[in-house]
Formats: sequence, structure tokens, C-alpha cells
Amino acid sequence: MASPTSTNPAHAHFESFLQAQLCQDVLSSFQELCGALGLEPGGGLPQYHKIKDQLNYWSAKSLWTKLDKRAGQPVYQQGRACTSTKCLVVGAGPCGLRVAVELALLGARVVLVEKRTKFSRHNVLHLWPFTIHDLRALGAKKFYGRFCTGTLDHISIRQLQLLLLKVALLLGVEIHWGVTFTGLQPPPRKGSGWHAQLQPNPPAQLANYEFDVLISAAGGKFVPEGFKVREMRGKLAIGITANFVNGRTVEETQVPEISGVARIYNQSFFQSLLKATGIDLENIVYYKDDTHYFVMTAKKQCLLRLGVLRQDWPDTDRLLGSANVVPEALQRFARAAADFATHGKLGKLEFAQDAHGQPDVSAFDFTSMMRAESSARVQEKHGARLLLGLVGDCLVEPFWPLGTGVARGFLAAFDAAWMVKRWAEGAESLEVLAERESLYQLLSQTSPENMHRNVAQYGLDPATRYPNLNLRAVTPNQVRDLYDVLAKEPVQRNNDKTDTGMPATGSAGTQEELLRWCQEQTAGYPGVHVSDLSSSWADGLALCALVHRLQPGLLEPSELQGLGALEATAWALKVAENELGITPVVSAQAVVAGSDPLGLIAYLSHFHSAFKSTAHSPGPVSQASPGTSSAVLFLSKLQRTLQRSRAKENAEDAGGKKLRLEAGAGDLCALCGEHLYVLERLCVNGHFFHRSCFRCHTCEVTLWPGGYEQHPGDGHFYCLQHLPQPDHKEEGSDRGPESPELPTPSENSMPPGLSTPTASQEGASPVPDPSQPTRRQIRLSSPERQRLSSLNLTPDPEMEPPPKPPRSCSALARHALESSFVGWGLPVQSPQDLQGLRHHHALCCLTGAGAGGSRTSQFFFLALVAMEKEEKESPFSSEEEEEDVPLDSDVEQALQTFAKTSATMNNYPTWRRTLLRRAKEEEMKRFCKAQTIQRRLNEIEAALRELEAEGVKLELALRRQSSSPEQQKKLWVGQLLQLVDKKNSLVAEEAELMITVQELNLEEKQWQLDQELRGYMNWEETLKTAADRQAEDQVLRKLVDLVNQRDALIRFQEERRLSELALGTGAQG
Repeated sequence: MASPTSTNPAHAHFESFLQAQLCQDVLSSFQELCGALGLEPGGGLPQYHKIKDQLNYWSAKSLWTKLDKRAGQPVYQQGRACTSTKCLVVGAGPCGLRVAVELALLGARVVLVEKRTKFSRHNVLHLWPFTIHDLRALGAKKFYGRFCTGTLDHISIRQLQLLLLKVALLLGVEIHWGVTFTGLQPPPRKGSGWHAQLQPNPPAQLANYEFDVLISAAGGKFVPEGFKVREMRGKLAIGITANFVNGRTVEETQVPEISGVARIYNQSFFQSLLKATGIDLENIVYYKDDTHYFVMTAKKQCLLRLGVLRQDWPDTDRLLGSANVVPEALQRFARAAADFATHGKLGKLEFAQDAHGQPDVSAFDFTSMMRAESSARVQEKHGARLLLGLVGDCLVEPFWPLGTGVARGFLAAFDAAWMVKRWAEGAESLEVLAERESLYQLLSQTSPENMHRNVAQYGLDPATRYPNLNLRAVTPNQVRDLYDVLAKEPVQRNNDKTDTGMPATGSAGTQEELLRWCQEQTAGYPGVHVSDLSSSWADGLALCALVHRLQPGLLEPSELQGLGALEATAWALKVAENELGITPVVSAQAVVAGSDPLGLIAYLSHFHSAFKSTAHSPGPVSQASPGTSSAVLFLSKLQRTLQRSRAKENAEDAGGKKLRLEAGAGDLCALCGEHLYVLERLCVNGHFFHRSCFRCHTCEVTLWPGGYEQHPGDGHFYCLQHLPQPDHKEEGSDRGPESPELPTPSENSMPPGLSTPTASQEGASPVPDPSQPTRRQIRLSSPERQRLSSLNLTPDPEMEPPPKPPRSCSALARHALESSFVGWGLPVQSPQDLQGLRHHHALCCLTGAGAGGSRTSQFFFLALVAMEKEEKESPFSSEEEEEDVPLDSDVEQALQTFAKTSATMNNYPTWRRTLLRRAKEEEMKRFCKAQTIQRRLNEIEAALRELEAEGVKLELALRRQSSSPEQQKKLWVGQLLQLVDKKNSLVAEEAELMITVQELNLEEKQWQLDQELRGYMNWEETLKTAADRQAEDQVLRKLVDLVNQRDALIRFQEERRLSELALGTGAQG
């Protein structure tokens, strides 16, 4: 058998080709390889077979085995599926190279043009499981031995491009460097084909190349003519990337990676960062690859304060332009953030060099992301048809914190190649486009959780990747506008955003419908006669009657005796806000004076939209209405709880029930004093603000429900991260502003007629308040503490709702056994598994083996069983065992606690690595979820600004055009009410997201407390000092408090589920 040390020079060239780490080295070594073999590069699949036949020694054969296995899949038809198809691929990014590989496997002739001449992007991409398997199947480990050997699955863009470039060259893809694609050149006459317009001076062979398929992967800034792009915009978001030299020293390898930390749920980390460095971030990620790669989202005010930005500009391009960014300050900023995040363990951070030889650090804007409205088109001229497709960033720009770019890019590449295959098979053009658009609809929804689990079966056929696939979701008739015959006038595509907010002709009766509904709801109350939407509400009785009808237990007629019109109106506004979730947009003074009729109409329309589907009966109305946001109500109670807690800490009298009327009118902002239009009004503590004014006094970030507090000293509003702390705190109370006590569900939080799922409290040991000394008397046994430390109360959406958790601490601890290792990402064990482990553990106790009396070993055996099941179900082959990498001392110690006495962990390095990997995966899932929420909150904020602008225009028209026809005014009011309804829907969605934020926040804190408590419990009791025991008790008290808070969230979710269930049952009836 031949070896690489034989006299055949092609073997040495091939080994150089495999090991080359620069683009030019790859190209030159491949050129030399082809020269030695007597071949011309770019010869398609026949070239691959010739190379394979002549290089048959062991090192090459291992690669040919993998590529042959891929090429042998039936979908490729032995490389004859697209033999008559000529393709041009624009862009040698990861997605462009990946689609070129697929087209080459189909047998098409593939020419790729790239304007760059080298690969220099060090930024690191997160990989989904299917992308790892896909790249391994293409020989990734052969080209790059360190592929996916760390605790996180990722690869640098440069290494990924090199890997795919080598595969593309072997498969016969013809690649031209330094050539820029500028446009298409249609066929000049019948019988000719499509050409590309290229610069600067393409070779004659390339200039004359005729093709019938164009795939653009040239990035988000270049989309071929004819494609329409939609902008998805949020608020200003500034990202910073930094790449530092990786010396691969022992110290560097021991620094743990950061899968993602987000301020939205881990405020303590960013508060410490701010105090230590003055740097204010939203999130940060650290990957260790060819470089030490950091990416973070920075706040504009922080960048201005630290001198990174010279001047504040409203235009983002000008704000982040090179003339406005100070390079030295940006480098100091990135270095300080990276040093703090890694606890200074990376030593002296030296920047890697970018393509221009400058430090590889940059600031970029991801405020808006572009998305093509269609993924493919067909153009025809003089009978010559051209199929155009998009992949990569020019199809959908990814949101970088989610790590979806390369995964969805590869999926789009597969879908585009499948489209070309269908095109080559002779399918109708409209049918091909319809199938492609059906697949495109799925792309933005894909995640590792909702795709087929068996990644080994993934292939070009979409059915192998997408469950519940419907290739006819888009019909051929819907894509006729994607077929352009250039000799004719192109068909104008209907825009999806044709809804301008204008009501239909029949919507003019909206105001009358609202009046009729109010009359029906207030009928029968003495002294209440509603004849209009202004003066009839001035005495406050009509509003009180409306609230009483919707929820009789909230207002009693006896409570209104002796109250004036102003007090009665203010009382009704407050009760509706606190118990129904209807936020005021009009002040009590304006209602009584009748000075703000539009504000009153908008306020009443909120009642109407929330409760209009309920029956008009004299009895109470169920709160479980589709328009009612229970999340808004829950966060409202949470905010009041925060205020009471803060007032109590500062020894203020917050217990009085006397109603405090707002100080100013509802049409003036309490902060800036400017006029407030109806759509602009945000009510907080009885005062009205512009949403743009209601920001943190320190960092100027938008304040969201449940995430802010008003300081009693200076009266300013702060986010919880920047809330000033009192100079002294009660001993033993560590509840910072980031740890609010969640409200306990009350009777009024459930709809009438539905029983709250509570168990008897008799016999349960109550949980005392942290401020009471009696809390220090809690004592639990070590097993109870162990089980309590891993208590997981997160509901599984795919399972039945959990029963109400028991109230006693001991019962909580017993209830937690089966989820002991959920914090490490391990699956929950079944009762049968637990019973078998108990039997095994008892046997160990009898025989004296394995330190059977150790509680740690019992839980470790639980982990081992889970790991064995995990490995049996793993789709990856054992032939490519991952390398064992050194771990830092902290993580090593945390893992060693699971087998402290039995020393089992050292004997199973694969399990040790798997435990750590699963923990990092759980962290990444939490981070991605948080970033999805953050992005949606930013989009909601931008949408609310647009609604406010439209509302201001309508309100000005209504107030100024007094001479306008009555019908026109009704139309304007109808439009205004529609905008109010859209705003209420967005606010409700915002509240739902903030509930999820609270869940993530509590989950993160429980994980941190879990780790801290495990450290204490693994000490020998005889070695603990009094201070150690006191600290352990404090951690345990915090954990019990946190369990109660998560219990409140679960109760809220359960109540909402029961409400929706009752509503659905009623609708079916």
C-alpha cells in the first residue's frame, strides 16, 4: 500500500493541500496536485473520480470513504441529476461554498466567483447538531483536527471557509478570485444565453460563460435586481466583536468559554462589570477557537461616556462610521470587558490582525435586519430562462445572539440545491417556485428542537429535515409575480404590508358600537344614564358601574357613599388598573371636566376590546376574555410589591390605603412637561409619561413592566440594575433590587366560577419572612438540603401542568429528587429508574462497595445512568472520538463533588466532558431565549413608536378640523380606536415576554444558589465553622425564597391555563 512518504509527488501535494491554513496555500497546493496528476481544476465530478483513482493510499482513502458515502445518497443519482445544468454561484462565504458543493454532487457544472482574494474573518459561528454531523460527513476532522473538540460547538468563519473550499475544489467546482459580480447580462437574441457582468477584467472563459441558474450568496448588501427586501427594525443595538491572539498555552486552555450571559436575567454580573470598569453591556459571549473571540452588545451612552464614540448622531451609519469611532478607546473597551468576563485568566490580551493588518475589533449596528420577501425568481428573455436563488445573508440576515446564521444558511443552501434539482428534472417553473417559497416559510421557524431528531438522516430532500412538511403551502398561482418575462412589463407584486391601518367602510360605526356596549353594561344601575361618551361619565358613577358589572367583588355601592365625582372616578380608575389590568390613558380630572373626550373614548375602548365577547347578563363577567392580559395584571401586582418592599426597607409609610390622586393633568408628561397625545400616554403610579421619557435615570434604557423601581429619595425611576442601594441593610437580608418578591396569587386573580387549585394549608410549615429572626431557626437534614438544591419547577410545555408544589420545606425536598440533575441538562429519570438506583445503592451499602453511604455517590450514579442512555441514543459515530480538553479548576472541582469519595469521575473522562457540555448547552438555550425576548421587546418598542406617530397625526386632525364633515370625523375616530387596540395588543405581548424574563431570572439565580449550596454541603460537618454554617443557612433561606417565587409564577401559568381552558369550553358550548 502506498504511503505519503512514497516517491509519488502527488502524495506530498495532497498532504500539503489537506493541512493548508491559508486560502492562497490551499489554491496553490491544489494547483500543484492537479498538475502532478495531469488534471485541469474545475472539471466537475469526473475530476474528483480521477483524483480518487490516482490517490489510493490510506490517508486519502479515509477522506474518499466519507465523500463517497455522501455522493452515494440516492438523491444525487450518482452525480447525474443535473448534468445538463450550468450554475453560477456568487460569493465564497460558508453558504455560497456549501451550495456549490451540493450542486457539484448533483453533477451540475458549477462556477463560483468571489471578489476577495483571501479568508480573514476570525469571527466564530455557533453550530447546530446537524451542521456538525454534516461537516463531519464532508471530512471536517480530516481538514481541521480541532473541529468541535471544546465544551461548545463552534468554528471560525475562516476555518469553515477553508474546509468547504477544499471540498469544493476536490468535487470540481471552478473558482475565480478577485472577480466582482455587478449584474446580469440578458441574452441579446434568440438562441443565446445569460451572462454575468463582472469586474475588473474577467478571463475570456468566464466572461463567455453561459448559465441557466444563478445562486447569490454575496451577503446582505447585495441582492440581485428584482428581489424585494423587507426591513425588520428594532431600537438601536450596537454590537462589538473582538478577536485576541490564542497562544494555546496551558493557562489559556483552562479558561472556560462563555456560552452567553444576558443582562435581562443576570443583572448582578453586569452590575459588577459596570462598577469595576464603567462598561455597560446588554450581553457577552466568549468562544475559544483560532482566536479568543468575544462579542457583546454595548449601550450607546456608555460608549459616549468612555470616549469610544466622539459624538452622538441620530443617523446610525454616521454614529458608527470610522470618523466617529476612536480606535484606541474601542480597543481599551473590548479588552477591559474581555478581561473582566474571564477573571483576567487570559493574561495579556493581544489583538489578532484583520485583513488590513489592523487590530481585529469593530463596532457594528444590528438595529435593523433585512429579509428578502421571496427566495427565488425566474427571468425569461428570448426564450432563455434563468433561475435565480438566494442563500445566506442576502436571503435572511441572522440575529447574531441566537447563533442561527450558519445553521439556517446551510438549510437554505440545501433548499436551493433541491430547487435546482427539481428545475433540472423538468418541473414546471411555477411549481418549482411554489415549492421553494413553501420551504422558505419554514426557515425562520427552524430550531434544533423542531426539526427531525435523527440528524444522521438529513439530506438534500426537505422531507429528511423538516417534520410535517407541506410543499404546497404556497400555490403556483401565488408566485406568478416571481416569473418575469423581460419582453413584457413585470407584474407588480402585492405587498404583504398593504394594511395601512385604515378601517373599512363599515368601520365608521365603531364609536356607536362602543356606546351601545357601554349602555348595555351599565343598564340597571341607579343614577346611571349613559347617553354619550363624554358628559355621561363626569360624575364617576357610570365608570364605577362598568367596573362593578365586570367584577362585582371589586367595588361595592356602599363604598361610593360620600365620595365626590373626582374621588369616585379616581377610585374606579385605580381599581380597574389594579384588578382588571386596564391601564388609564386619561386622568380623573379630565373625565370629570370632560376636557379629554378622545382619551375617555380610548380608555373605554380598552374595556370593550377586553370584555366584548362576554354575554350581556346581570351577573359577573368572567375575566377570562381573549382581550384581557393576565400578564399585564400580574406585572402590575409585581410592581406594587416592589414598591412596598422598597418603602418598607426605607422605613416609609406605605401601608396607608388613602387614594393619592395624580399631581398633574393626563395631557402633560410628568417628566418633560410636553403635551401628551392619547397614543403616547404611559401611566405609572398615577402619573403620565411619554414612553420615550420613561427611561432609567442612570443608563437611559427603556423601562419595562416589572423591571424598574422608583427611588424614594430622589423620586427618579431606575432599572433594577442601577437602582441606588441604601447605605445600610438589615443583617441577613441579601435581597438586592434584582431579586423582587413575586406576588402571591389572590382570589381576584382567578376568574369567577373557577376554583383556585390550592391545597389545604393545615399542617404545612409556613415559610417565614427573611427579615424575621425566626427564619434562622430552619434546619434541614443533609439529604433534604441536597434534594432541595436541585429543585426544578420549570413546567414542560409538552406535558400536563404540574400539581401544586407542597408548601413544607421537607416536602419540597422530597419532591425534588427525580429532577436532581436537571440543572446540568440531564433528562429527568422515571420512577422505575429511581427505584433501580435505590436497589443498587442499597446493595452497595450491604457490600460496602462504592462508598454506599455517601449521598454524593447516589446522585452520581443517577448521572451515569443518564449518560449511558445519552450515549446509546447519540447519532454520532464513535470513530471520531472527541479530544479531552483541560478544564479550569473551578469547573473541575464542581464536577468532582459528584464523586468525591468514590473517585469515579476520574475514571470516566467522557462522562465528565459530557456533563460540562450539557451544562453549557443549557446555558446557551437560556441565553438564546433571552436574546429572542430582547429582540422582540425592541421590535415592540419600535412598533409602538410608529403607532404613536400615526396616533398623533389622527388626533391633531380630529382636534383641528372642527369644520370637517361628521362622517369624516367618525372615520378618524375609528382609525384612532384601531391604533389603540393595536397598542394594547403590543403592550399585552410585552407583558407576556416580561413574565418569561422573570422565569429566566429566577432560573439563573436558582442555578447559582444550587452551585453555592453544593459547595457547602460537600464539606464534612466537623470541618465547618460557625460562620460556614451561618452562610449555608443564608444560602438555604435564599433558595427557599426563590422556590416560593417560582411557585408563584407556576401558579400564575396554571391559572391562566385554566382560564383559557374554561374559555375554550364555553366557546365550544
